[in-house]
Amino acid sequence: MSNPDPKSEQFDVGGEDLLAGTRASGQTDEAQVDKARMEDLLADIRIRIGTLLKIDTVSFFLGAGASVGCGGQLIGSIPIAVERLLQEDGISGRTSPRVQRWLKLFYVAVHRCGETSAPIDRKAILDRRETLVTDDSQALKVSFEKLLALLHRWRAAIGKASTRLRLDGEFPLDVSLKDLEECINRATHALAKVCDLPSRGKELGLYTFRTFVRKVLTRPLNLKRVSIFTLNYDTLLEQAADAEGVVLLDGFVGTQRRIFRPESYEQDLYFPAETTEGRVHRFDRVLHFYKLHGSITWVLDEQSLENPYGVRDQAFDTQGTKRLLIYPTPLKYGETLGMPYAELFRRFGTALVRPQSVLFVVGYGFGDEHVNAIIRQALAIPSFTLVIVDPAPKSDFVKTLRQQRDQRIWVAEGPSIGTFTGFVEHLLPDLREEEIQKKVLATHRALAKDSLPKGGQTDGD
Repeated sequence: MSNPDPKSEQFDVGGEDLLAGTRASGQTDEAQVDKARMEDLLADIRIRIGTLLKIDTVSFFLGAGASVGCGGQLIGSIPIAVERLLQEDGISGRTSPRVQRWLKLFYVAVHRCGETSAPIDRKAILDRRETLVTDDSQALKVSFEKLLALLHRWRAAIGKASTRLRLDGEFPLDVSLKDLEECINRATHALAKVCDLPSRGKELGLYTFRTFVRKVLTRPLNLKRVSIFTLNYDTLLEQAADAEGVVLLDGFVGTQRRIFRPESYEQDLYFPAETTEGRVHRFDRVLHFYKLHGSITWVLDEQSLENPYGVRDQAFDTQGTKRLLIYPTPLKYGETLGMPYAELFRRFGTALVRPQSVLFVVGYGFGDEHVNAIIRQALAIPSFTLVIVDPAPKSDFVKTLRQQRDQRIWVAEGPSIGTFTGFVEHLLPDLREEEIQKKVLATHRALAKDSLPKGGQTDGD
């Protein structure tokens, strides 16, 4: 990634932009910006962030924006790639194409979620197939999670006894249990396929995750383990951890059959010293990992004494034969799946309200009120610090925070430092190197100061 352009980047601490001094204000667009000054300020920000990384409790929260560099899709609307997969499965034949009932149901659900441009009848669905391109502006403006939630509510309404669901309205609904379950299964697996990352041609994006993992592990070993929370369904962090030889404590235990056991989060890893004195050393490559909305690798399993929550982790099922646990997912027949979601969110809230806690929020648009409520609660703790990384923050949540001019609120904004890749490359320090860089920076500034004539005057004064 190229060096950040000072004219388009911003780093606010309590409402003060630390990069403001790099801009040639009042000059023409062609004015030269002091690149060396920009590097100096970025180095200073890395030192500040390095200080945050050394406080007692450090957590990272990754949203969908963190996966974009690997081909990840934002699901604030229905991704074009997902809709194309559904059309491929739901429309058969070319000369006299047939639209499956579950696909019609999918579009009715989209319409009932508020997207009135969604095709409803057979002709409109076939017309959309012919005109649909990869342009995101064509995406149906409905949150995919909101759509899944509606489908699951309809499924819960049918229950066990009924065989059909009928709803009145502009577009009446008369759907069988079989078609509804197939629609849910197809939609869930289409999303999962799109979240099987990195996508072709985007493999280099995985190196950003590997760099991220390496840097957060430079935190001193005498402090709590770093916790990483995510709403993403993909396995990018797991792949990066494997490539770097890092152990993720992710709530699952087992070798051949990995099942969800949240008590495993309380475990830690040590290895014996080379002496016989009985001392042990803490293993340095361990992170806590929480997937708050599930994963493409989580499947529903039979509840038993060995697997009390009925959740299993396995390799991604590309054929769609297993029932995936992607939020929101009822367990069965209208019962809410309390585990693992409830336990994971509880631990998220606990981490944030600890004294001396910092949360780095990267690639998240503050569109989930469950998450926002927990962050809002944490802000009531005086020692809590929130660092937001977003290329162009638009949410009312962030706008309100900035208006407070609170020194505990830091915002990295811009096409470079506001992205996950730019944050990792330019702002997230390697603490082992940062100590050396801090000394070099202090020496550089001292020499620059000493080079000025006595009294701060130049030869021409």
